[in-house]
Amino acid sequence: MKKKYFQVSLYILVPFILSGLSLLWVILTGRIAYEQGAKVSDTSLFIYWEMLVFTISFMISLFIIWLLLRPVTNFIKKAEKLPVFPKSPKKSDNDTKDTLEHFTQVFDQIANILSKVEAEEMFPKIIGQSKVMRGVFTQLLKVAPTDTTVLILGESGTGKELLAESIFDHSLRRNGPFVKINCVAIPENLLESELFGYEKGAFTGATSRKIGKFEIADGGTIFLDEIGDMPLSTQAKILRILQEKELQRVGSSKTIKVDIRFIAATNKDLPEMVKQGLFREDLYYRINVFFIQLPPLRERKEDIPYLAEKFLKQNFKSVTLSERALQIITAYNWPGNIRELKNTLERADVLTETDVIEPMHLPSHITKDISASKIINELPDNISIDDRLCEIEKGLIIEAINRTGGVQVKAAQLLGINQRSLWHRIKKYEIDVAALKQSTKNVD
Repeated sequence: MKKKYFQVSLYILVPFILSGLSLLWVILTGRIAYEQGAKVSDTSLFIYWEMLVFTISFMISLFIIWLLLRPVTNFIKKAEKLPVFPKSPKKSDNDTKDTLEHFTQVFDQIANILSKVEAEEMFPKIIGQSKVMRGVFTQLLKVAPTDTTVLILGESGTGKELLAESIFDHSLRRNGPFVKINCVAIPENLLESELFGYEKGAFTGATSRKIGKFEIADGGTIFLDEIGDMPLSTQAKILRILQEKELQRVGSSKTIKVDIRFIAATNKDLPEMVKQGLFREDLYYRINVFFIQLPPLRERKEDIPYLAEKFLKQNFKSVTLSERALQIITAYNWPGNIRELKNTLERADVLTETDVIEPMHLPSHITKDISASKIINELPDNISIDDRLCEIEKGLIIEAINRTGGVQVKAAQLLGINQRSLWHRIKKYEIDVAALKQSTKNVD
C-alpha cells in the first residue's frame, strides 16, 4: 500500500507553531497567577484574551515569514526560468514535494551549475563536470599555489599528465619551465644522464657537456610520470634532490643547487611496492606529501558524453553519436579509461560512412548488453556485498536515465519505482542527471 503525503504550507505551519507557543505562554501565565491566589473575574474575557493573543501572534508571524520567504521564492522562480536550469518533468500523482525539499533541491542545482561553470573556466584542458571531478578540482586549487610536492594516483589513461599541467598553470611558478619526464620511456642506462646531465668525457660518447632535466627545470616545476617504474638506483639520487635541493652531473664532483617543485604520478600501488622492496620507503614518504586520487572513467560516467563530443570534434570528419551508441558507451566500464574511449571513437569515426556513429561501428566487446551479472563480474573482488549492490543499482539508474533521455518520470517507470524514490537514489549516488540529459542533446 502506497503512503499518502499531506503538504502543509510554510505560511500556515510556521505562524501556527509560533502562535501556539504564544498561546501556551498565556495559558501558563494565567495558571501560575491562579496558583498564586489571583482571581479571574471574567472567564470569558480571559478566553477572548487568549484568542486575541493567538490571532495577533499568527498575523505577526505570517507577516514575518512572508518577508523572509518572499525574496527566496522570487529568486527560485527566476532561477527556474533560466535556460541553463534543468527543466523538471511534469509532476505525477505520486510526486509530493514540500516547500523546504523543493528549496533544497533548487539550491543544490544552482550550486551544481555554478561549480560546473567554474570548472569549465578554471580548467579548460580537462573535461570533467561530474561531482567527483569537481572534488578533484577543489583539491587542485588548494595545492597549486603552494610549493608542496604532489603525488597523482590513478589508473593508466585517466589523464594524470593533464592534471599535472593544470597544477602548473595555477601555480606561482607558471612563468617558469615545466619539464615532463616519463620514467618508462627512457632506458635505465640513460635515465641518470637525462635527469642530471653529464660532463664532457664522463663516458664513451660524451663529447660535450649536457644539461640535465633537473637543471632545465630550475625555478619551475618537474613532472615525473610513472615514477613507480623508476630504478632503485636512480630513486636514491632523486631523494637527495628532494631533500637537499642539489645535484651532481654524471662525471662531475661539483654540486649544483636547484629550486624545483616536484609533481609525480603513477598507476602502481606504491605501498605494496615498498613492502616488496621495489620502491624506496623514504622516497615514497617524501613524494606523498599531498596526493590526489584521479578517478577512473567508470566512476564518472556523467563525463563520457562531454569527452565523446570533444574527441569527435578533433577527428577529421564531422560526426555525431546516435542515441543508442551514446547509451552503450556510457554504460561500458572502460578499463582503458579516457585513452580507450578516444581510440574507440576515432576507430568508429573511420568506419562510419555517414555523419552518425551507430552501435555497429563500435567494437563488439563494447556493444554487448550490460546485464547485472556482467556488472558483478567487472567489480573488484575485495568489495563488500553492500558496495556491490550499490554499484549495480547506480549502473542501472544511469542506464535508465540514458535510455529515457533524462526524463526522470519515464526512468522511474522503467525501473519500477516512483519518481520520489528515484530522486532520492539519484541524490544518494550523486548522479548528475542534468549533465547526462544536456550532454545527450549536445552529442546527438
